[in-house]
Amino acid sequence: MTKLRGASIAPERAGGRVRKFHGDTTPSSGFARQSAARAPRLHRTPAFTLLEVLVALAIFAMSAVVLGATYVNALNAYQAAGRRNEYDADVRFVRAALLTQPDRDKAEAGGDLDLGGSKRAHWQTDIAPTDTVDLFSVTWTCTISDPARRQPYRARQTFLLLRPTWSDPVERTALLDKVKQRILELQEVTP
Repeated sequence: MTKLRGASIAPERAGGRVRKFHGDTTPSSGFARQSAARAPRLHRTPAFTLLEVLVALAIFAMSAVVLGATYVNALNAYQAAGRRNEYDADVRFVRAALLTQPDRDKAEAGGDLDLGGSKRAHWQTDIAPTDTVDLFSVTWTCTISDPARRQPYRARQTFLLLRPTWSDPVERTALLDKVKQRILELQEVTP
């Protein structure tokens, strides 16, 4: 006797043979074949459920949104870097106008430059002497007006600049005297 789904079936022997059908032992008689054909199939074909398809679509949509946002951010960063690099060349050109200025009064007054392509630059400086001879602390401000942009580009830099031509002879002599005095104190020699 063989058990199928909780029921016991005694296989009939027809001609001494027992026929196997779908892994079960079934008799080889015609009646048994008909009842096996009418029985529901035990094996289901593999398929996705509606819930599984919806979850997969939701994951795909979220991934697409994240990748799209990342791509847009990368494009914006490249555009901003390109704009910054465009103005870097202009800023270097305008700063060169300051660095080649031998007169301190003209350097403090600043100036205007035509950068081509209808761009204009205005620059000005604040120059302060330091405790070192011929060394100046320079705060340089540059504004570049470009009709293609809504707002002008502004750059501000502070740096030290060695300019002997900018020194006042009286201040320079006083600083040199201070330095001589410090050197003598370090050597422990008094005049």
